Amino acid sequence: MSDDWYGRGGKRLMDTIVAIIALVFLSPLMVIITVGIKCTSKGPIFYKQQRIGQKSTPFTVYKFRSMRVNNPAKHPDVTTVSDPRITAYGRFIRRHQLDKLPQLWNVIKGDMSLVGPKPELEKYIQHHERLYRSILQVRPGMTDMAAILFKNESRMLATYPDPEWAYTTVMLPKKIALYNAYITNISFLKDMHIIFKTIV
Repeated sequence: MSDDWYGRGGKRLMDTIVAIIALVFLSPLMVIITVGIKCTSKGPIFYKQQRIGQKSTPFTVYKFRSMRVNNPAKHPDVTTVSDPRITAYGRFIRRHQLDKLPQLWNVIKGDMSLVGPKPELEKYIQHHERLYRSILQVRPGMTDMAAILFKNESRMLATYPDPEWAYTTVMLPKKIALYNAYITNISFLKDMHIIFKTIV
């Protein structure tokens, strides 16, 4: 973690201010997404799942629901582009990363940062426990270079016969390398660059 003003508190301050402004500015879009979800499938508006955050603290991450409810109890935790559980409307909001907008509330609460490593399920962290030790010292984020480079993750996973295995053993180690590269030198300019690339 950077030792400058940004690392000591500037990053958290920027996260809070930007997330509040974004939540207010994007609220009309979020209302439209909410209506779309309720009109196209039965179930709650939000999807909630426990993830592991800073200092290995569990927290609830929020997303707009993009999948059908009452799915079979046993199913993979990773999804591919052809996953039948995803609704047609859910496919649209996932393609444009709109399902992640409720995570702005996670940022305001302090569970997450705007930029940082993806908050992961505990089972994947345990699989790469040694590599995650340094990553868990910082807040997870809504976006980062891994999210940008692997924006077609669900399409990539669909090329493997076992997407769960592919995510754990092929894709996640590459993401972890990018996470560690980010946290070695966190800076205001680097975060602005990543946010700009994410928007573009």
